Amino acid sequence: MNELVTGDAVVLGLQPARLPSRALAIAIDLAVLLTVFVLFSIGLAVATVTLDEAATAAIAVATFLLVLVGGPVAVETLSHGRSLGKLACGLRVVRDDGGPIRFRHALVRGAMGLVEILGTFGVVGSIASLVSARGRRLGDVFAGTLVVRERVPAGRALTVPPPPPWLVGRFGQLDLSGVPDGLWLAIRQYLTRMNQLDATVRGSMAERLATDLVVRTGVPVPPGVPAAAYLAAVVNERQTRDVRRVAAAAGRAGRTGAPVAWPAPGPSAVLVNPVPAAPVPVKPVKPVKGEHSGGWAVEAPPGEAAAPPPAVGEDMGQPGPQAPTGFAPPA
Repeated sequence: MNELVTGDAVVLGLQPARLPSRALAIAIDLAVLLTVFVLFSIGLAVATVTLDEAATAAIAVATFLLVLVGGPVAVETLSHGRSLGKLACGLRVVRDDGGPIRFRHALVRGAMGLVEILGTFGVVGSIASLVSARGRRLGDVFAGTLVVRERVPAGRALTVPPPPPWLVGRFGQLDLSGVPDGLWLAIRQYLTRMNQLDATVRGSMAERLATDLVVRTGVPVPPGVPAAAYLAAVVNERQTRDVRRVAAAAGRAGRTGAPVAWPAPGPSAVLVNPVPAAPVPVKPVKPVKGEHSGGWAVEAPPGEAAAPPPAVGEDMGQPGPQAPTGFAPPA
């Protein structure tokens, strides 16, 4: 499951870096490296003034390889793919499966960068990045790496679609205690971007995630329920339980005067809608003749008008005047 989580996090959760941002990051890195190389060369020239020409040339070549090749390799290895330029531009080098790079990945990228960036003044690297669908240069292709964007504008964040009405509340008895946070993250990433994927990829990925979720819960997917709709319904069930738990904690704190420990946001928080500040009291009422209110009405606060009853069919899981979910009920 780890491979699927990290892979989905890269493909769906992060965006590949393009040529302009990568070129700016490389320019910053080269400026720093050249400055260090010049200062280091001046110090060695002063220290080796008494040596012959052969020794001086050997030291110069070793300094060039040590600073301009070994420097980037060491920085990317120790920082897990974040050099000074990439840190400034919000980029990171990761493996194709989404994991952090290791020394061998950084070594291949550094060796190829000596040819396609320093040897050709970046022409080969620029052409390869423009041709590649994910903006990869030759060093990334041979090393099996990818440069991704870590800072994505908040306005472009996607929300998890609501589940289909005919599945809401159907998994109330499902045991979700054995589902790890990594699987929740993978499901959230899939649901937020499933409409951007190819139909074949979307279906196969939903089946894999649903299979992993079934293994963790021990309950098979109900017959006739699509895998994507099943994932959305289970996520909604987890949200409902989180709301109930927080509301219960708020009620206990109101009686005892103790502070409420609100859950901190994180990658495992897969809430579809915002958590309400406090539970809304409800009371049974007699259905109005000619309307189908479901036998429940919201008690309005003092001085405020009561909310209108739900539209026909909404409380029965039937189509009503509600936002589309993107799922269709089984035939």
